[in-house]
Amino acid sequence: MSKGTIVLTCLVTTTLFALAAAPAEAATNNSTTDYVALGDSYTSGVGAPGQSGLCLRGSSGYPAQWARQNSPASYRNLACGGAVTSDVQNFQVPYLSTKTDLITITIGGNDAGFAPAVLTCTLSSDADCAAVVATAHDYVKDVLPGKLDATYRAIRAHAPNATVVVLSYPILFDTTSASCGVGGMSVAKRRALNSGAQYLDELIKDRVAAAGFTFADVRGAFAGHGICGTSPWVNGLTAIPPTDSFHPNLSGYTYGYLPTLNAALN
Repeated sequence: MSKGTIVLTCLVTTTLFALAAAPAEAATNNSTTDYVALGDSYTSGVGAPGQSGLCLRGSSGYPAQWARQNSPASYRNLACGGAVTSDVQNFQVPYLSTKTDLITITIGGNDAGFAPAVLTCTLSSDADCAAVVATAHDYVKDVLPGKLDATYRAIRAHAPNATVVVLSYPILFDTTSASCGVGGMSVAKRRALNSGAQYLDELIKDRVAAAGFTFADVRGAFAGHGICGTSPWVNGLTAIPPTDSFHPNLSGYTYGYLPTLNAALN
């Protein structure tokens, strides 16, 4: 191989690695897009810097990052930390209109009892953790489908022309290590919570398909970056502020959620 060929190969390889490492950028022109973000804390931006207000909406969440990257005609984040499906229907959906072009949403985790389940697993035994996850599983199977369907119908009724992207939740925990830090969860607890998250995401995926919306799955992007891993994209139990606990950090929103949304739109 000639010297020139070697140099060219190195340049091409370096360029490919750089492109792979950077968050994917949207390929379309969004200068006329009216974008509204709906849902819970995973859309409001909890867990990363820049949160403010009662709903903890932040400048580092994936909606704000997407808006900065794409410069839409308008952008509004109506998502709120702690929101359930009825909150979306009653307090967020009414702000949509026929002019809304793009909607993104994460919802369902709080309905399913995400916070109580994680708290129980943090403080209680493996058996108690398994029991609370089983209870959440039954709720997701029996009750949540109807709540999601009603929410998606309300979104479509208020924004009939919009592209609607429903993003999943990440699998929270790394389970490759027996240790999870001081006071960290056992492998059994982590596996139980991960199993519950998988079931929730699959249920959301099914109802999104039924609604004719787009499902954007972040689970693959977050693989290898769970809590207790060597490079976590999700906060573990956090004292200040406690609301950051078990939410994506800046890397999670930047390298997990944002590229997944961009891929869904391209």
